[in-house]
Amino acid sequence: MQTPPYQQVIEKNFPGSTLLRHWPLKGGVSAEVTALEFRQADGQLNKVIVRQHGAADLARNPRIAQDESLLLDFLRKAKLPVPAPYAVDDSRDLLDSPYLLIQYIESDTDWHPADLNACSRQLAGQLALLHQLPIQSGTFSFLPRQESLYTQLLAKNPLKPDTSLGEAGIRQVLETVWPLPEWNKTVLLHGDYWPGNTLWRGDRLIAVIDWEDAALGDPLTDLAGARLEVLWAWGQEALDVFTAEYKRLMPDVRYDHLPYWDLCAALRPASKLSTWGLEPAKEQDMRKKHKRFVEAAFAAIRAQ
Repeated sequence: MQTPPYQQVIEKNFPGSTLLRHWPLKGGVSAEVTALEFRQADGQLNKVIVRQHGAADLARNPRIAQDESLLLDFLRKAKLPVPAPYAVDDSRDLLDSPYLLIQYIESDTDWHPADLNACSRQLAGQLALLHQLPIQSGTFSFLPRQESLYTQLLAKNPLKPDTSLGEAGIRQVLETVWPLPEWNKTVLLHGDYWPGNTLWRGDRLIAVIDWEDAALGDPLTDLAGARLEVLWAWGQEALDVFTAEYKRLMPDVRYDHLPYWDLCAALRPASKLSTWGLEPAKEQDMRKKHKRFVEAAFAAIRAQ
């Protein structure tokens, strides 16, 4: 009888170990994430995570698993709370796509924060720490420039803009100013920073996960994306607290262009939001908050 693939993964990376169970982890849309529990040769129980990137990510970067492993290793050495990378296998000998084996971090699975404002400050604090990391020339040559990704997005004018999210108006404003002047220094970006890509125990943030969208660019691109996500997940007050804390921790950043980066963030879900499999009430709530977010950006631009 052929050994099951995940058992082979365990045997290859942890010799003498036996797979006990495996289960999919929720939340990822661009990668298949599976937890493995196994018994080590010494009898101790252990868990790891297998990350298999999706076809779109692999088409964009066939080395994405290796690159994410290198990035996680750098972030660990910089003392940021991220999962430890254990191994990369792009041979496709065991699984049908390249995989990254990383640390399983125990966290609250049914998390309901008691103090959203305190959590918002922690979320902002971790983002500021990431953006404060020194970057040596060439260290992350494998990462894309976030501005280039938005340039590509703006160049793809849809035949039918998403009127429900005001896509045409957003594009019109951005196209009049694009590309934005580079006023801030280039930093390392998470690329998809939001509460769902963090792990918590109680009201303590213990890890930032899912780094496949990491990039280089203006820190405001990360801030803007996180602002919309915080509004969606935690509401307006949390958004205000998150933004104020980030600004307090990053006083040297110029924030003049934040409304434009907010519009970039608001453009990303256009023609996609309805495909996310949300409950109708949740989707409706997100649409209302998105509209409010865009209107605030337009008002801030007019006030400049």
